[in-house]
Amino acid sequence: MRIIVPMAGMGKRMRPHTLTVPKPLIPIAGKPIVQRLVEDIAKVCGEPVTEVAFIIGRFGAEVEKSLVKIAESVGAEGTIHYQDEPLGTAHAILCAQSALKGPVVVAFADTLFKADFTLDSSVPGTIWVQKVEDPKPFGVVKLNEQGQITDFVEKPETFVSDLAIIGIYYFQDGEYLRQELQYLLDNDIKDKGEFQLTNALENMKNKGTTFVPGRVTEWLDCGNKDATVYTNQRYLEYLLERGENLVAESAKVTNSVLIPPVYIGEGAIITDSVVGPHVSVGDKSNIRGSVVSNSIVQQSATVAHANVTSSMIGNFATVASTPNDLSLGDYNTLKV
Repeated sequence: MRIIVPMAGMGKRMRPHTLTVPKPLIPIAGKPIVQRLVEDIAKVCGEPVTEVAFIIGRFGAEVEKSLVKIAESVGAEGTIHYQDEPLGTAHAILCAQSALKGPVVVAFADTLFKADFTLDSSVPGTIWVQKVEDPKPFGVVKLNEQGQITDFVEKPETFVSDLAIIGIYYFQDGEYLRQELQYLLDNDIKDKGEFQLTNALENMKNKGTTFVPGRVTEWLDCGNKDATVYTNQRYLEYLLERGENLVAESAKVTNSVLIPPVYIGEGAIITDSVVGPHVSVGDKSNIRGSVVSNSIVQQSATVAHANVTSSMIGNFATVASTPNDLSLGDYNTLKV
């Protein structure tokens, strides 16, 4: 089994956090989004993963080393492929054409999921979907009475289905997928100005390939700051339910209260503070005299004498206010 992870986008909706690292390397509960995605897929594959192919922009050697290590953490080889032009989802996958052979899972790296199934590799194709209230921003599928997928529609202007494609796909024959993707490029077949995977899926379906929907317990989006903070919240709850230890032994917590679920990374220092619920604190970060809730604090950051909620704080960033000796009368307001 191979996993293909397209992640070459600029992550503009996540700026300023994506000015220095690609969006999929932003941490959720102490691990990069893409690492949690790869680990979760490996758990449901039902067979060993031999290769994880990452399709990226020119992010630099350190990012590439990090991605290779993520693949190695699930016992697979990590390979790096480049998409230098944003020409659509079909083009992105085709950039890793050397990995398109045998059974493959394609997983776009701005989504996480919760699931309690094992992939059925005996079917030609599985498309993971989730019911949504507003399907317009998504690709959607229509089903027949047998529960098979009959239509793929990219970002429908009028209602056709509320089953949104979450960005994870299984193909029994990666070579066949490669041929269909190449056909789109060779014949300049575009949808909304880009080469779309849904067009290849439609062609495969018309040639007799049976696709079935895969269902997840929960779909977690990481497309922008607010969605990522919420995903961190839900994932912390998920890890707490599984009984995982979320506080590193090397973390130092002094005169402070941790309200679960909270992740505290290696070497983090928490002093005179209330942290939680739903907070992830990265390695070597320092929080003192503060109240932090529902937030992601990345590595080596400092939060001092601040009240922080529903926030993302980057690596090596500092949030601080000056402690005051106050005598504040009735009906007065002080903003720091």
